[in-house]
Amino acid sequence: MNLQQLLVVIEPHQPQQPALERAVWLARQNQAQLHLLLVEYHAGVDVSHLFDSALQARARAALLEQRGTWLEELVAPLRAEGLQLHLDVRWGRPQHNLVLEKVAEINPGLVLKSAGHSSLLRRLLPSNTGWQLVRHCPVPLWLVQHGEWQGRKLCAALDPLHSADKPAALDHQLIRTAIELSRQFGLQAHYLHSYAPLPRTLVFDAELVADYEGYVARSAQQHREAFEQLLGQYPIALPDTHLLEGFAEEVLPRFVREHDIDLLLMGAIARDHLDTALIGHTAERVLESVECDLLVLKPGSM
Repeated sequence: MNLQQLLVVIEPHQPQQPALERAVWLARQNQAQLHLLLVEYHAGVDVSHLFDSALQARARAALLEQRGTWLEELVAPLRAEGLQLHLDVRWGRPQHNLVLEKVAEINPGLVLKSAGHSSLLRRLLPSNTGWQLVRHCPVPLWLVQHGEWQGRKLCAALDPLHSADKPAALDHQLIRTAIELSRQFGLQAHYLHSYAPLPRTLVFDAELVADYEGYVARSAQQHREAFEQLLGQYPIALPDTHLLEGFAEEVLPRFVREHDIDLLLMGAIARDHLDTALIGHTAERVLESVECDLLVLKPGSM
């Protein structure tokens, strides 16, 4: 993962900017360039029957100038520190479309965005930037939680049997990224795979019902072998690997809490509209429960 050019989504009207804080932490250690994007929009300015086009243009320009001044004041200490900063203030909505336009323009190695927990209803709305970027951002996406950043441990969530239809290459991307971040920034890396055999009540095959314990044991063995074969291709110590039984949306948040994980790496793939609307990615469901940052990778996003 190329971390020399980072795109940071600035949240207008917010006193705290966790995504910027995390980007600065990265940049201080590898001299990365920081591209800050602030998207401003007020519906009242675009009410055409109240303003003519010239007045609308002046009102937009005034608001953008105001936000640009605020942003310059925000980053002044960082400029004085010697960090490389590029500021961009744009007008429009929805926010995620302008973020994706900026991604296409500068091709950053990473996008950082403050995460915000939201209800299912808000998740379905097209204006919910975080969820839309999880689905559509073509480069790695770092969703930053509020709270103090320790920067000590990360965990890569793997799927060696590709039960979520993820391509095999995505697990390798996650492992290589975890190793790279561990070496470059000194984070202790963990590697986790969770699996969940069908509950007895959902097993309808007569032979499996008769030997349910054997089915569970065979399932565990299959996942163990696939997990060990995947990790065996990398210099990973056994104590840093974890094979756990249970659904990912339950296992991962518990593991994050118990092991004080600061950054969780997950893979995501594009799905059809109906599936994402009604179910959502595992990464999205996990983000609702974890209390750490989430780094989302997609096939070929590195």
